[in-house]
Amino acid sequence: MNKEKTWVHLRDSFWFLPVIYSLFAILSVSLVTMIDLWMTPSIKENIPAIFLMDNSSAQAMYGALITGILTMTTISFSTIMVVLTTYTTQFSPRTLQDFMRSRVTQHVLGVYSFGIVYVLITLLLLGEEKNKALLSPFITAVVAIICLGFFVLFIHHSSRFVQVNNLIGQIRSSTSKVIHKTYREKDYIERTEWEEEAINHRKRHEKRAIYAQRSGYTQGVMMQPLIKWAKQHNVLLEANFFVGSYVQKGMPLFYYWSEEKTKIKEEWGEGYVWLGNERTDLQDIEFSLQKLVEISVKAISPSINDPHTAINCINRIGSLLAELGEVYEPIRYYADDEDELRIILEPLSYREYLYKSFYQMRIYGKHDISVMTGILEALYKIALVNREAIKKDVWEFGQYIMRSVDDDQLERLDREYYDDQVAKLKQACS
Repeated sequence: MNKEKTWVHLRDSFWFLPVIYSLFAILSVSLVTMIDLWMTPSIKENIPAIFLMDNSSAQAMYGALITGILTMTTISFSTIMVVLTTYTTQFSPRTLQDFMRSRVTQHVLGVYSFGIVYVLITLLLLGEEKNKALLSPFITAVVAIICLGFFVLFIHHSSRFVQVNNLIGQIRSSTSKVIHKTYREKDYIERTEWEEEAINHRKRHEKRAIYAQRSGYTQGVMMQPLIKWAKQHNVLLEANFFVGSYVQKGMPLFYYWSEEKTKIKEEWGEGYVWLGNERTDLQDIEFSLQKLVEISVKAISPSINDPHTAINCINRIGSLLAELGEVYEPIRYYADDEDELRIILEPLSYREYLYKSFYQMRIYGKHDISVMTGILEALYKIALVNREAIKKDVWEFGQYIMRSVDDDQLERLDREYYDDQVAKLKQACS
């Protein structure tokens, strides 16, 4: 049951792709070396001389290429450290995950690993015949050119990633994918309501608990395998956590009701619930929004004082909340293929998403009218494209935002613009 969990952690680890590339380099060296050994003089006569090189020239070229690739790797790692420092001081430590998990970053370091391993092993396997014509030096030169191309790509990628607008756009795009992945059609049955009588019937047995074996953030739940497990053991599970919440070791992870008297082992819980030292955006929509919130809050701090970046983040948050409102359903009941209730997992309400997205900006930006009107404008656009239930939550939250603005202290032009945004929000919320 840990296969999917192990694969996700392995896939997202920083060393996974470099190891794969290094293994591929070993296979490539073996193949090219065998070609050099098996090529007969008659075949080599038909190959242009530019593709062949003797041992002494090859050794000199390999030494230069190893130095060059190592230099590019050193510069790339230095660039990574500059990016990480910039992200930590100017944006948010949480945004480091986006750069470190970027496939471009990992593929670039993988190609460097391929180049270094390939050149080193080829040099070690170089024979002692001084005048023997070899094809492998030409292939090595091609590998070095490819490494150079990836070096240019990485510099371009890093320079774009440290631009705040590109970072905000990247977070917005990835969060949009998480939202649609969360609410797309599943292989199992999801419902927002269930007959209370049927739930009470399933809970007629003794209530038991499955306790967490370690502390950590709930990064995700493997719902499909968990439902199959619950069906196999004929139990009803009720989660005692939200995705993204912190779980303390020893606290109840699940409560369960079973018709059988056999007690379930504690260890199985960690196989279906991902617990880690930090939150991730695999299934955690709130954490994805939190990245934009932290960038905006830091932007309106006195040390940075960049309200335009904050407003940019507010616009993207509003866009994401509008997308979320279109697909949001308070799904809390999960059933197996026979429509038998198996899991109860309370979701975050849409009102909570609104609150978590803007309450810190209300605290730290209430004296900046551009930030407050930016929030009202984002709420107006959310209400404009969503159904009545969402509009009701938006209007109630909009009143919460408006109460933080001191109307009497506003200048005439500020008051006119502020009143205009309030009027638009009222109209959109009916």
